[in-house]
Amino acid sequence: MESKALPDDVKVPVSNQDMGGEVVNKERWEELRRLWEAGMSVSGIARQLDLDRKTVRSALKKPNWTPYQRETAAATTLLSPHEDWLRERAPQVHYSARILYQELRSQRGFTGSYDTVRKTIQPWRGQASVASLTQRRFETEPGQQAQVDWGQIKVRFAHGPAEVHIFVMTLGYSRRAYVEGFENERLTSLLAAHEHAFAWFGGRCAEILYDRMRTVVLGTSEGKPRWNPTFDAFARHWGFEPRLCRPYRAQTKGKVESGVKYVKRNFAPGRIFQDIDDFNEQLRQWLVEIADVRLHGTTHERPIDRFAAEAAALTATSSQAGFLDAMVRDRVVALDWLISIDTNRYSVPCRLIGKTVQVLRSGNIWQIRYQNKLVAEHAVLAGRYQLSVQPGHGPGAVARNARQRFAPASEPTTQPVLPVDAVEVRDLQVYEQMLEVA
Repeated sequence: MESKALPDDVKVPVSNQDMGGEVVNKERWEELRRLWEAGMSVSGIARQLDLDRKTVRSALKKPNWTPYQRETAAATTLLSPHEDWLRERAPQVHYSARILYQELRSQRGFTGSYDTVRKTIQPWRGQASVASLTQRRFETEPGQQAQVDWGQIKVRFAHGPAEVHIFVMTLGYSRRAYVEGFENERLTSLLAAHEHAFAWFGGRCAEILYDRMRTVVLGTSEGKPRWNPTFDAFARHWGFEPRLCRPYRAQTKGKVESGVKYVKRNFAPGRIFQDIDDFNEQLRQWLVEIADVRLHGTTHERPIDRFAAEAAALTATSSQAGFLDAMVRDRVVALDWLISIDTNRYSVPCRLIGKTVQVLRSGNIWQIRYQNKLVAEHAVLAGRYQLSVQPGHGPGAVARNARQRFAPASEPTTQPVLPVDAVEVRDLQVYEQMLEVA
């Protein structure tokens, strides 16, 4: 192998990262080259001469790099005060050395040359190109995919510290997000958050990606997901395809996970909220004024601008009834002439004991039907484990009605009719109160 001789006065500098600022002098260089030409490996040379392998490789591949290294050292010194700014700004301008040089000169008092900036940015641009190639397969077309995830935030309410569960849905193309805080991550919260997100965007994507949360999937069978039945009905109602990210491959839904981190770092710090409603009110304002109009680090565009192209590709949802409003539920009337809906119980006429009735929500009213006839209506109860009983549904009301129907017209009604308020009671008193109604 032909030796490439170096002038006697040339020394090969080593970066601080490799050798703590030391240089390879002429004697060390000749020894390094002799070992290399004798067939010793880079690792063997590094061990014998107590050098870093990077130092050996650099010395062998760049024998005439001394002038360049001295210039880089000076350039690094000039750019050191601006390094944090430069790393943050470079992706935003697509690693344009010309733009960065102009801004450094006009805004930050930089006195170095354009070549100094160009040589510093060049490896960063290469790294960004490689990263974009490896991630390109996760990019989606407008309206194709949204990603959903939960996060938890410790916040301060007026009554003290609290934990808020934040639902985040991020549109895959535009990166526009919808975020809402809840007190829990139950299925009812998940479904409500979806419908609020659809209303916020004005439509839905063709598919939505999830991790393996129990409210979405119960497990797998023969390699196929076993969807939560209610969630599956919800997806079919709205017409989107639920998809699961691969196990232990969280990066497949990295867009929404980045969104969760962004909310935690940008929205939550330093804020105080009266309650969960105030939390969501401030959150909606932040979405419009901050999140939608920031320059996104990956797309280098504002989400609201890219959303203009995505909005037309979404499937409109405004003309379709909500899932809870449209879902018909079958319920069997129990011996106490009550049916259970979302942990609360409602009365129906006692003659329907043992029968199957259909329940449909219309706004804030539960409508209960039997053989396509409306047999009862109740206001939707707030909270859980509450009770709504109407006096006319009990067996005592049936007897009263029979006596009144066949009695002479002049015969007064002696059985008093109890007011509704007298029978709306808590669970522990339900049977006592129902006996009074009967």
